[in-house]
Amino acid sequence: MKPVVGGWSLRRRVVTLLTVVGILLIGLAGAEAAMAARNRTQIDAVLNQTGPLRVQSQELLNALLDQETAVRGYAVSGKPADLGPYRDGLAQEQSVVASMRSLLHDYPQIGQEMRIVEERAAQWRQSVAEPVITTTEQSGTRAGQALITDQTRQQFDQLRAAVDDLQEEILAAREQAATNVRTSSNVLVVLLIVAALVVVVAGAVLLVSLDRMVVRPLTGLADQVREVAEGDYQHRIATVGPPEFIRLGDDVDAMRQKIAADLAEVRGARERIEWVNSQLQKQAEELTRSNRDLEQFAYVASHDLQEPLRKVASFCQLLQRRYAGQLDERADQYIAFAVDGAQRMQRLINDLLAFSRIGRLTTGFVEVDLNKVMGDVAGQTEAARQYADAELTWTELPVISGEEPLLTNLLANLVSNSIKFRRADVPPKVHISARLVGTEWEISCEDNGIGIEPEFADKIFVIFQRLHSKDAYPGTGIGLAIVKKIVEYHGGRVWVDTDVAEGTAIRFTLPALPADVESAAVVDSPEQPAALSAGDTTPPDEARAAPAEQSGGSDRPDRADAASGSGRTGDMRETVG
Repeated sequence: MKPVVGGWSLRRRVVTLLTVVGILLIGLAGAEAAMAARNRTQIDAVLNQTGPLRVQSQELLNALLDQETAVRGYAVSGKPADLGPYRDGLAQEQSVVASMRSLLHDYPQIGQEMRIVEERAAQWRQSVAEPVITTTEQSGTRAGQALITDQTRQQFDQLRAAVDDLQEEILAAREQAATNVRTSSNVLVVLLIVAALVVVVAGAVLLVSLDRMVVRPLTGLADQVREVAEGDYQHRIATVGPPEFIRLGDDVDAMRQKIAADLAEVRGARERIEWVNSQLQKQAEELTRSNRDLEQFAYVASHDLQEPLRKVASFCQLLQRRYAGQLDERADQYIAFAVDGAQRMQRLINDLLAFSRIGRLTTGFVEVDLNKVMGDVAGQTEAARQYADAELTWTELPVISGEEPLLTNLLANLVSNSIKFRRADVPPKVHISARLVGTEWEISCEDNGIGIEPEFADKIFVIFQRLHSKDAYPGTGIGLAIVKKIVEYHGGRVWVDTDVAEGTAIRFTLPALPADVESAAVVDSPEQPAALSAGDTTPPDEARAAPAEQSGGSDRPDRADAASGSGRTGDMRETVG
């Protein structure tokens, strides 16, 4: 871990700048909020206080004029109906005054002028209006008109002057409120401009700082990294700027050093690999030459070696037939040994040739119905099954992709092995079954023979590997090796199941056709198989796993009969489940 480089980090600088800008903007926002509230109050004063007061002052003046006009008209006419405007004006005056008083909390000067108007209006009614009305009612119009003099007119003029003073005071208050609104609006605009300037200045400072502290160091680091990427792995990367960038440059330089070291190792490994490749190429050429030699050997073994071997075998047999009994017992034994050795040599060569041809002489993969193959196998093994009184059964088998001759050879070898390695005095039973496991068919060949010990389960597939003497069980020991090679050639695997209770179970897998896999995916569970024919040795688990087994095996024509043309030969039974 590298020590932390001194100086302010980029994070600290950015946080500090944003903090200062945030404090300024918060202060400006608070001032703007206060000024906006004050502006709303001032606008409210203009719209909801001084404006209505001005209108109501005019209504008050109109109400007083209505009263004065009604009193003078009543003094002239003496009609009580002429006093209606007086009483209406008085009621309107009282209503207007009450409404105006509710708006005068913030205007004491206007309230003072309002009280003067009310006092003078009360004095006018007491000294002029009421006496005129009373005198006119009691003494007539002449007496009432006599009370209306220049002095009473001057008294009403004083009342009107008081109303004018009230209106002037209201107008002055309104002008002052409008002035305050304009002032607060201007201050609010100034505050917004200041806030915008703060944001602009902060953005400019941040942009310049990022250019100086981020863009330039990153650009320099990128240029140095490109130099390294172009092949100059020894170029030391140095970075300036905030501590984070310096640490980044150190880490990148450490990575460069590690890459340079790894590249040195890769170059060394490449040289070694090139040397190994050259050796492998030589070995491949040698293997190619060896394969050619093996092919030539196979040709020689199948033609040139067979001819002298046949001659040796035929002359040994001729000696055995012509001079049997004429020589001593030891000579007859030696001749028998020679004949047997020549015959076994012929079988070994033929089996070895068959083993070498698997996968080399190919006819191409096609879809093969294993049921038809089992019919062919039944025909091929008919003689052996008749001799051993063997029973061969199989459940419904799938269609797979492969080479039919090889698959026939595969199953024929398994069936022949099961018949060969039988128990004494026990009729052999061989059963072939199949089940779908994932994307593969698992095919089983089970018998009731002598079985295989678990420790020998892997050895039986080795070529020419025998577990018994040739006197006990004849053969060359290549049959299961051929089985293994055919299965692996088709992309499967083969093994011995050592968990069976009796006999031997050899299982192998073959890739399933995509259609079989898709159809199995949509089926919840396989059908329960019907009862198999008498003598069927299919285990219950295998019978449940077998796909689409036939039902009523004893009532259906068995597949081996269809292939061979006969349903029963001697004591041999061929049935399908």
